[in-house]
Amino acid sequence: MDYRFKASVSEYEKKKVIAIPFNVWEVCDTKGTLSVNVRVGKDKFSCDLQPKGNGVYNIPVTDEFADKYKDSTFEVVFTITNQEMNMYGNSPYSKEHPIRKIDSMKLVTQPFDGLCGQTCIAMLAGVTLDEACEIMHCREWQANMGKMIETLDYLFIPHADVLHYTKGEDPEKIKLPDCAILLEKMGRYSHYLIYFEGTYYDPTHGIMEDFDLNNLVGYLEVQIQ
Repeated sequence: MDYRFKASVSEYEKKKVIAIPFNVWEVCDTKGTLSVNVRVGKDKFSCDLQPKGNGVYNIPVTDEFADKYKDSTFEVVFTITNQEMNMYGNSPYSKEHPIRKIDSMKLVTQPFDGLCGQTCIAMLAGVTLDEACEIMHCREWQANMGKMIETLDYLFIPHADVLHYTKGEDPEKIKLPDCAILLEKMGRYSHYLIYFEGTYYDPTHGIMEDFDLNNLVGYLEVQIQ
C-alpha cells in the first residue's frame, strides 16, 4: 500500500525532516520501527521513520535533499517495507467471487459513536453492522483505516493501492472517484463515511448530497462494477 500526501521540508530536533500529516498507528495499523521506501519526484530513498510519539512520525531527509526542495511543496509517496499483515485466516471469497460487486449503495447507520469504520464496511460489503463487526474482529473505536483495508482484501473488494491525503489542498481541485472511503477529522477522532456516485453515506448523519471537502483528510478509492 502506498501513502500519498503533499508536504515540505521542516526541522525537528535540529534535523531536516518531512512531517507525515496523519497518525501512522491509526492509518497503517502498525507500530514500532517502521522501514519505508520514499519517492519524491524522481528521487527515491529508503529509511526508518523517526517517531515523535503516539503514532506521529517524520521522514528524515539529508541536507542535500533539503537544499534541493527548500521552500517548495511536493508530493510524497511512501511504502512500509517491514509491515506484518494480520489477515483473518483463509477467506471464503476470491477475485472471481468477491462478497459482492459494488454497483449500488444502501445506507447503514451506527447506533452509537465509534462504529463508523465497521459501518462503512457493512455498506460496501452489503452486510449488517453486526456481521461487519464479526468479520473485522473489532469493537467500537477500533476500526482504523488499516483494519478496513485488510477487511476489503479479505472480502476481495478491489480498491486502489494508494491512500490519498488531501488535507490542506484546495477543495475545489479535489476530484473524488466514483466510490471511496472518506476520512474526516472530527476533533480528536477520525470519522469515516462512504462516497458513491455523487452521494455521501454517513454512518451518523445518513444520506447527504453535500459534504464540506475542507474537512476531508484523505480517501481510499474503492473500485466498482
